[in-house]
Amino acid sequence: MSKQINELAQLEFIDFCLLFRGHVSHSELNQKFATELPVSRRLLQAYYAQNSTDVEFHKIDVRVFQGTNFKPLFEHDVKQVIGQLTQVLSQSLENGPSIPMQASTWLNFPDIHVLARLTQAILNGNAVNVIYTSLTSGSSSRDLVPHCIVDNGLRWHLRAYDRKSEAFRDFVLTRISKVSIRSNQVYQHEIREVDWQWQQEVRMIIKPHPINISQPTAIEMDYGMIDGELVVNTRAALAGYILRRWNVDCTQDAELRGPENQLWLSNLGELSEVASLSIAPIKTD
Repeated sequence: MSKQINELAQLEFIDFCLLFRGHVSHSELNQKFATELPVSRRLLQAYYAQNSTDVEFHKIDVRVFQGTNFKPLFEHDVKQVIGQLTQVLSQSLENGPSIPMQASTWLNFPDIHVLARLTQAILNGNAVNVIYTSLTSGSSSRDLVPHCIVDNGLRWHLRAYDRKSEAFRDFVLTRISKVSIRSNQVYQHEIREVDWQWQQEVRMIIKPHPINISQPTAIEMDYGMIDGELVVNTRAALAGYILRRWNVDCTQDAELRGPENQLWLSNLGELSEVASLSIAPIKTD
């Protein structure tokens, strides 16, 4: 019985890798389950036999690839998948990049097939075409070069180079209704390494709100502040989401009033080039 359970787990792992990466090999099975080549070959052939119309089997390098009309054999729960993506794939991909996902707290969950295609594209260096629905322009087709999936604490979004606006932007995953992988023709100005807002680390100095809070010691204890301040280092692209989630007053002179504004960003002047600050709590006329 244990042998059957183990084989089922191995077949499910093959299915998982095909769905989210697009291919899986003997070496990855060996890393995950310590299977010898004959066993890996048999497992991959067994999976191929069950899904031969949607999977390509390469005998020479003992690897299976996702076919054009691939459909997974197993049900993958999106809540569990999001956790697995940061662990299973990063451990199993031979000499490959870790899964490009940065998470905090799960608030909503994207469509699993959208997530799978985007993950494949990131890991394999592909550009994609998506159908995206925005608040301002409705649904439209966009060509993107994705490089990371982020849970910003409010919702899931994709960080990608947008060929339409010719800039790196954030796209809400739940607003993406279709993903088509285009090609691996990606240009130097479209890759993650030149996304300044993503690569640049910024320092945010957060203090108890000087006006809204009468007992700052309580806030200092809440957030483990030292000498009355909390220093948070993060990517520039994520700074605004963090400040928004914590309702941090980002006005120069702590002008926001309300019980939700218990914190104040005291070094606003140092963050003048942080684009994501536009979504942070800032006073409007």
